[in-house]
Amino acid sequence: MSVEAERDKAMATRARENVFGGVDIDRMAERRDDRLWVEDTERRADAHFLVLDTEGRTFVQAEVDRPCWMTPSMRAERFGDVPSTLLGLAGGNAWFTLVLDEAHAEVYATLTRARRMSLREAGLLFDAFDAGLFAYAKGITHWQRQTRFCSLCGAPTLLVSSGHRAQCTNPDGPHLHFPRTDAAIIVIVEDGDACLLGRQRGWPQGRYSTLAGFIEPGESLEDAVRREVREESGVEVLHATYHSSQPWPLPASLMVGFTATAKTREIRLRDDELEDARWFTVDDIVRGMTEGTLGVPPPLSVSYRLIEHWLALRGVSLDELVAETAGKA
Repeated sequence: MSVEAERDKAMATRARENVFGGVDIDRMAERRDDRLWVEDTERRADAHFLVLDTEGRTFVQAEVDRPCWMTPSMRAERFGDVPSTLLGLAGGNAWFTLVLDEAHAEVYATLTRARRMSLREAGLLFDAFDAGLFAYAKGITHWQRQTRFCSLCGAPTLLVSSGHRAQCTNPDGPHLHFPRTDAAIIVIVEDGDACLLGRQRGWPQGRYSTLAGFIEPGESLEDAVRREVREESGVEVLHATYHSSQPWPLPASLMVGFTATAKTREIRLRDDELEDARWFTVDDIVRGMTEGTLGVPPPLSVSYRLIEHWLALRGVSLDELVAETAGKA
């Protein structure tokens, strides 16, 4: 295998291993407009419905940290008037999602004896497929709630294509709206033996993380890396290299992770986004975490993976360091 092929394989593997990034599903985009096929698929015995409430939480089995899937029979008998959104086919099963208003949600919780769980919590507890499917469902249903009216003329919209399109109902000029995702970069900047980390006000005491920010119009991902690092820390970036990406529907983002090389180490906090920014050596990180004066983001975020990757290249396992630190708590 060539060096380029090995690099591409490593990048793809890293992306799949990120939380919410492990969904191997055929989204069946070519069948979304086939209403009869979708309705037949909803009635299949192997159909599973991931249920969300209006706040984007899902319902979890009381005894275990797994989703409480609604069956086709329960949907037909109790919730047949609630529209569903096709997510796709995977593992020989059909996967859908639907959103229950509070009255229906209370009924469902009582029937199933389920509790509610947020995506952030589920990302640390669900297996890769369930967590990724929950993220997919939360993202598409959030877009649906935000697109109830046409942004061009203000007319109400009608969900079509099994929930993946919003059709404006204005007879004089209907417009079709598509799901949107807000791209953001997140980057670990290095210079020799140190990496740049920052902290925001309101974070837990001692927590530092990689720098991040949204892409602006007319901007490449690499340009966004240079701009965001410069705006937040004053540090100039020379090179940026893609690491991996992570769906982040909180509410509607895609985090694109990078490693980058700094031109200088001079820090000037420019835009008031950060409370502090510092250069950390491997020893600084190990000592700070061991002494309890430094915290890193939870494994939920790709930020953790970027720090993990940087430390691993220098012979330190972040997972082991976190476990050791937890054992002393």
